Amino acid sequence: MLGRLGIGPDEEAVYRVMLKDGPGAVSGLAEALGWPEERARSALDRLAALSLVRPSADGGPGRPVDPELGLTSLLASQETELLERERQIRASRVAVAGMLADIRATGGQDVTEVQKLRSMDQIQSKIEHLAGTCTSEIAAFVPGGGQSEAHLEAARPLDTSTSDRGVRLRYIFLDSCRNSPATREYVAWLGERGGLVRTVPRLPLRMLIYDRSRAIVPMDPAAADMGALVLNGTGALTALLALFEQTWQQAQPLGESAADAVAGTEGPLTPPERAVLDLLTEGLTDEAIARQLGVSVRTIRRVTADLMQRLGARSRFEAGVLATSKGWVNL
Repeated sequence: MLGRLGIGPDEEAVYRVMLKDGPGAVSGLAEALGWPEERARSALDRLAALSLVRPSADGGPGRPVDPELGLTSLLASQETELLERERQIRASRVAVAGMLADIRATGGQDVTEVQKLRSMDQIQSKIEHLAGTCTSEIAAFVPGGGQSEAHLEAARPLDTSTSDRGVRLRYIFLDSCRNSPATREYVAWLGERGGLVRTVPRLPLRMLIYDRSRAIVPMDPAAADMGALVLNGTGALTALLALFEQTWQQAQPLGESAADAVAGTEGPLTPPERAVLDLLTEGLTDEAIARQLGVSVRTIRRVTADLMQRLGARSRFEAGVLATSKGWVNL
């Protein structure tokens, strides 16, 4: 029961006996529990390390700390550690963002390796050029959930021309697109032309990779109007390829039903629930989570309420602490 606080079964058993019967001697504790004295002494040592047992004035094995004080202090310590881990993650993100900003400002070591596209017209023209000249594969992350009919119709001519040339199409959408009839119809049409579509609960950014040698990514994933970068044979492209392949292996074919997708999931959470919990622990609001996962705010609030109930948490922060102790959160 107290394992989430780092207290093992032996420590908990000894602590409960001491709270009930008083400190006593090690031999008395061992006799009460039916253990060898060495086992009881080892549990006492670990309780002392956790500050749940303090030295006795009479030189005995120690006296138990009031649980309201001791256990609350342990929980507070874990919360502090969690906050520190979150601070370190935030600091790492700032450092990465700074490095990317430097790369964007200088255009990398070679201006031909990183090209900046400032306007939507430039981006669309580059997409048309790369799609028209690629020869083997287009791999893409497509966030935003279900796609609008207008967007799908605009994409159809390019997908037609590339698939007619024998170019393999591999697209990864969000799970939420399963609820979009227009998107499902488009995927069926794409499948007839040899295209492959899978879905995941969460995507890190919008991305297009052509022939495994060129990629288009947003300059700022949170602000599409900031423009895009075209990467040509850079180290970053290698990382993006690895990210796509890893995500592809974890994704579910869109042709499978939602029930089939969930049935194949290991662990206590479905992929959508894990995505929501990961974003909650990052401090995102319901609105921001809904945007990332391509679902409604009402859906996020329903999933959050269910997760908190399952965890027995009274707040989002407590839910994060409990989820981390259970190994449900990807830190």
